[in-house]
Amino acid sequence: MPYKVGMRYYDVWHGLELKPEISGDTSLLRFEMEAEGFGAVLAVERNPMTDDLPALLGQMKKLSRTPLQSLSHEWKVLPQNIVEIPKTKPAASAPDGMVSVPAADFTFRVSGIEIEGGNEIGVDQQYPWEDSPRRNHLHTMHIQSFYIDRYPVTNSEFKAFLDASHYHPADDHNFLKDWKNGAYPEGWANRPVTWVSLEDARAFAAWAGKRLPHEWEWQYAAQGTDGRLYPWGSQWDATAVPEPDQRREMRGPADVTSFPKGASPFGVMDLVGNVWQWTDDFTDDHTRAAILRGGSYYQPQGTRWYFPQAYRLDEHGKYLLMAPSIDRAATVGFRCVTDAE
Repeated sequence: MPYKVGMRYYDVWHGLELKPEISGDTSLLRFEMEAEGFGAVLAVERNPMTDDLPALLGQMKKLSRTPLQSLSHEWKVLPQNIVEIPKTKPAASAPDGMVSVPAADFTFRVSGIEIEGGNEIGVDQQYPWEDSPRRNHLHTMHIQSFYIDRYPVTNSEFKAFLDASHYHPADDHNFLKDWKNGAYPEGWANRPVTWVSLEDARAFAAWAGKRLPHEWEWQYAAQGTDGRLYPWGSQWDATAVPEPDQRREMRGPADVTSFPKGASPFGVMDLVGNVWQWTDDFTDDHTRAAILRGGSYYQPQGTRWYFPQAYRLDEHGKYLLMAPSIDRAATVGFRCVTDAE
């Protein structure tokens, strides 16, 4: 390394400070790294005792005492558990702004559209009736009647929630990122609220006496019982959804009432092509992921590695959750449901 007076080096993997060998204008660093293992070196110009580095080094020193070669190399599928969504107080009739969805036997057919993984076991999600995660899912179930928001939650509705509840997330980075000084942009009142995490959406739903939908409820409300591929039928209709935006700078979602041709058999609107919508989330021993439905208007170009779109009602997106600040996005909103008597 180039020699610099005052620079200190740390073997982060082993939790040790390294003593460089100085030769002219270079510093030579020596440290061990296990075969097929990992290494990490940190260079700092400040006194590391003033930050969290000592605690990190101490933790890594303990962890690295166990050689990686002593651990099993066998790959195992981790079982997943769906996170419970508590039922709401039953409603006798459709609350304002909600649509009645009758009870029915529903064939839930959906596939994950992850870029990687092929059709190997362990890809995508594991529903409660399955014994392992897999990409393709097929299950017939009885769905009780419920009420669902006719439109996604809008900026004006979310503003009413904030004014009434004074909600503010503990992890507020990127929260309502497109708002300024606590207000949404002019003309955006009827656009779906975005830059809200799963936790933010659940907070709104609890305040409203509602909940987020299970994925199969969302799909049933969008599809009915005839297995159609889109809310309006099985033939693609570009006039039923917003025009895709493929630019570098996003224009923002459309008003939720802009595309009446996109109505589902039950009259539920704005289900696909405007903003993704939160539904269920799943956990295993290491990760947490949510299922997003409906796709969004934004379709960046230039690489296949962008989050794939899922306008079809037999497809969903799996969204890895890391922290509310990172989970929030300009293309993700939500709608709510209420249980019926």
